[in-house]
Amino acid sequence: MIYISTGGIKNKTATSAALEFHESGINKIELSGGIYSKNFRREIKELPKTLDIQIHNYYPPAKVPFVFNLASKDEEISSLSINHVKKSIDLCSKIGSKIFAFHAGFRLDPKVNELGKKINKNSLISREEATDLFLKRVKFLHEEAKKINVQLMIENNVISKKNIEHFQDDPLLFTNPKEIKEIMSMLPSDIGFLLDVAHLKVSSNSLGFDLEEGHKNLFQEISAYHLSENNGLSDQNKSLKETSWFWKDLKTKVKFFTLEIYNTSVEELKIQKSLVENSIENINQSKRK
Repeated sequence: MIYISTGGIKNKTATSAALEFHESGINKIELSGGIYSKNFRREIKELPKTLDIQIHNYYPPAKVPFVFNLASKDEEISSLSINHVKKSIDLCSKIGSKIFAFHAGFRLDPKVNELGKKINKNSLISREEATDLFLKRVKFLHEEAKKINVQLMIENNVISKKNIEHFQDDPLLFTNPKEIKEIMSMLPSDIGFLLDVAHLKVSSNSLGFDLEEGHKNLFQEISAYHLSENNGLSDQNKSLKETSWFWKDLKTKVKFFTLEIYNTSVEELKIQKSLVENSIENINQSKRK
């Protein structure tokens, strides 16, 4: 399954973006971000029944924005983050979507306007403490999700070289393959791993690990993919190429692929979807030979 993300459309609700995608012939859509709407449940219910919808991370967006962080030491942020996942998995259950994926936690609490940019220095909690908090909360949410037959997946974070230099440390969890494997090994086996290849590309440059080896090392853990391209320095959500680095080792037997390509036309998104479909078919054919 190949979904198209609404995440790049900032000036309207995700459901409005989904409707525009549908009118252009795109019927598998991942709702992500967008502006707040108190009527999001009704808006989803009113979407055409031919749409295949799943929701991701910071959806539905909160009325008062906050930085979602399941590793936060701040009681208010941790409570908001836990309640957000509970709301999201409940929404998944009601719309018949079986998966909810979210970003791994941080060792600090950045402000909303710092996301994707240089983060101001705050007190970093230890990696061990952040991991313990994250594991505890994900395990709790896993039990809640199981009750309503929703699978949780965790997405790798992206760390830029600027933020490594700024903090003289990695302030995020789940940015390097070694730690991803370690944390996944401490979680229930039915929690999936969503690999964002663009995040891994930037993080490999920042942390100095081999990108293709990192992908190979994570192969067994991968349950789904987010696909986009960038310059290796920042998460740019650019279009894929036939020469994109990950095709050679792409795992094709996964739950879904999502194109997270922003600032482009619907026609380009359709071309990108065809590129993924053709690439998967070529990979599978070569395996059958």
